[in-house]
Amino acid sequence: MGTMQLESVPEPKYLHLKTVLSEALDQDFAVGEILPNERELAARFGVARATLRQALEQLELEGRLQRRRGVGTTVAPPRVGVDVGGAQHSWPGESVDGWEPVDAAEEAVLSPALLKLLGTAPGEMVLAVRRSRVENGQVLAAELLYVPASSVPGLSAIDAPAGPARARAVMRELQKLVLDGQDRSVELGSARPEDAKELDRLPGAPVLLVTTRYFTVAGTAAVSVATYRADTCRLTFGDSGDVQITHDARVAS
Repeated sequence: MGTMQLESVPEPKYLHLKTVLSEALDQDFAVGEILPNERELAARFGVARATLRQALEQLELEGRLQRRRGVGTTVAPPRVGVDVGGAQHSWPGESVDGWEPVDAAEEAVLSPALLKLLGTAPGEMVLAVRRSRVENGQVLAAELLYVPASSVPGLSAIDAPAGPARARAVMRELQKLVLDGQDRSVELGSARPEDAKELDRLPGAPVLLVTTRYFTVAGTAAVSVATYRADTCRLTFGDSGDVQITHDARVAS
């Protein structure tokens, strides 16, 4: 990458720099290659480091770059397709969908928004099942599945040991109910420390939060909050209205 100065342009300087950097990534760098540090890049392009950071953040959101702990900023590899639509009348865990149970424990503190979504009162017992979505040995998403004890009578009788066995036991009890349907929403968020560690991201990195509410005729039976890496995901919506995440190489946001 040669030294160059950015000329005055009508668009914000960081967007023009993003375009220049994107062209350089195509021509001068290989997948997985580590970029020079911010000070060196800012000097080469004659911009402030704040402008450079804005451009790098945009490229990260578009899936061109990855920021990794202890490594730095690298050129992102091609993406792998992931479907998160799911069958409208299928409980989580009923089909082979790449999710692996990790643990289940009583959630002591829930946000007001989650309590409202679950239809539970503060202090009511809610079990949280943690699962990871793994494909080709790579963790693609981290999920917390919240299950109120009041909606699944068999939860209080579970005596399975902590870990995957307990998580599977909670899901088996949930699947004994008759699923009436589900709804789903997607929003951009920031990675919490525990999710960031599991996804090999930095805390606060942009992520996609896919929230799914499972309900029976009696009301909400469970709520899933799945965290996907925003820098590797492009959302598409099929004819059925299901949400899909497709990982394409070099797809603009």
